[in-house]
Amino acid sequence: MNVIKSYKSRTAKGKSLTFLCLIFFGYIAGIISKLVNGTYMAAFGQKWYVLVFYILNLLMVGTDLILYFRNKRIDRKINSND
Repeated sequence: MNVIKSYKSRTAKGKSLTFLCLIFFGYIAGIISKLVNGTYMAAFGQKWYVLVFYILNLLMVGTDLILYFRNKRIDRKINSND
């Protein structure tokens, strides 16, 4: 829902780049921790869905990051026209 809101709003106001990066790298760390965990990988056949949700959330936060930069550029363009 947040990605849709960012896309439609066309503004970066109310978004924190630091927070988005923290969440993004947190998901990367979570994925890496699952991949290097021997117990998890041994039972991967039964627990694969956990990694799928990590990847799905990483993609959504990554999309929101891309939209942040797009919206920031739109904000600059609007402010320069004022």
